[in-house]
Amino acid sequence: MKTSDFYYDLPKELIAQDPLEDRSASRLMHLNKETGEYEHGHFRDILKYLKPGDCLVINDTKVIPARLYGSKVGTDAAIEILLLKRRENDIWETLVKPGKKCKVGTVISFGDGILTGEVVDIVDEGNRLIQFHYEGIFEEILDQLGQMPPYITHKLQDKNRYQTVYAKHEGSAAAPTAGLHFTKELLQQVQDAGVKIAHVTLHVGLGTFRPVKVEDVTQHHMHSEFYVVEEDQAKLINDTKAAGGRVIAVGTTSCRTLESATGEDGILKAGSGWTEIFIYPGYRFKMIDGLITNFHLPESTLVMLVSALAGKEHIMAAYEEAVREKYRFFSFGDAMMIE
Repeated sequence: MKTSDFYYDLPKELIAQDPLEDRSASRLMHLNKETGEYEHGHFRDILKYLKPGDCLVINDTKVIPARLYGSKVGTDAAIEILLLKRRENDIWETLVKPGKKCKVGTVISFGDGILTGEVVDIVDEGNRLIQFHYEGIFEEILDQLGQMPPYITHKLQDKNRYQTVYAKHEGSAAAPTAGLHFTKELLQQVQDAGVKIAHVTLHVGLGTFRPVKVEDVTQHHMHSEFYVVEEDQAKLINDTKAAGGRVIAVGTTSCRTLESATGEDGILKAGSGWTEIFIYPGYRFKMIDGLITNFHLPESTLVMLVSALAGKEHIMAAYEEAVREKYRFFSFGDAMMIE
């Protein structure tokens, strides 16, 4: 299976840079994974496809403003870093640009010295481990100095638009973007319709969005991401399956969490850990029956994941239709429901 098998032509102007004023006003393509048939609507019509007894599974991670701009102490060379994951205390694994200027021992200053970081190690793929020093509370300093992920090039007037309305546990470098379409009112309507809502947590790393650089799909290695499935939520989801209801993941991150924590017996196990699960065609799904997701970039691991669920031919045909119909793609773009 080749990476190029998942290429499609995406005009740059279809990559959405700004959120819609009304989260639920985005468009929705419904795709039947068995027949490949699709229909067009709006996200607020999602209730049309949900049934009493179903369970929606959301990812309640919260994005931290993970991009920091600083300068190398002693030379004033401009440095950009992206926080990927906290290793221990104030040591973070980071992506640094330009990396060649940041050898072990380099000290970087942010915000006129409010925050400083020292490169203490170089790990996989050139990522830097940085030990931060500051006075006060790290999260408050990050909120003051940090920016949103690098693929959002327009400055957001309201940073909360890059959070889901149910974001709770801080730790993601990027949002679980399928959830951005939900408003509190729409979630209430979903529950009023007899659909359960369960939550899991997966802290999204930028590895999810990194391009696949190998032509043989099976040789690609996913970066590890931390997930949590709580006992009561595992029970809610397992009970749904036992009663004959469907489990519908909101986003590829919820999907990857569920598939990572479900055993071969089809039972979701509570707990926490790191997952490197890579889902591509040929994968046998153990837990999810359906998926709500955004439109993903060509040759990405996310296009491979949705192709595993609905079939590559069905996905490619639907994506070509989305381009023809000028759907909005990527993080602030429109949505697809696969069932």
